[in-house]
Amino acid sequence: MHIEDGWLSAARRVASPHCDERPAGEVSAIVVHSMSLPAGHFGGPWIEALFAGDLDTRAHPDLGDLDGVRVSAHLVIRRDGALLQFVSFAGRAWHAGQSDYGGRTAWNDFSIGIELEGTDTNPFTGPQYAALNGVIEACVAAYGITGDWIVGHSDIAPGRKTDPGQGFDWTRVRQA
Repeated sequence: MHIEDGWLSAARRVASPHCDERPAGEVSAIVVHSMSLPAGHFGGPWIEALFAGDLDTRAHPDLGDLDGVRVSAHLVIRRDGALLQFVSFAGRAWHAGQSDYGGRTAWNDFSIGIELEGTDTNPFTGPQYAALNGVIEACVAAYGITGDWIVGHSDIAPGRKTDPGQGFDWTRVRQA
């Protein structure tokens, strides 16, 4: 797995309109997220549709709160380890929101957002960890990101976000 012009070779590309240019062009951190749509359901088309900007919020009763929401991540890792890339790593995805950690704010400006399909409480899968570790390895090689700058959404938005949650095994990632 390698990165060329901001795109991961192993990922299927799905264009997201919910992105823009990084103000300083810096890529120096990774934020690990988790999500499922509807909450607790895996494998459907909803996450991809949300990030691609074509989610029909009337298609399921649990999607109504997302009407008009404009968010994206750089990358989604499905339960089976499949990779979907929505925004080039060179661009700014809209994944972090209001954020403050390690003396830095505005984490969308310099971080790569990786969504794992999951919940805060369910364990993630072996294929997800294998894919995530491969992505991290490629990002370290391409951008020089260090372990101190691989964090969870809950780290940069404490009190507002809880993902990737207690179901995420940081030791499994840090040891790789």
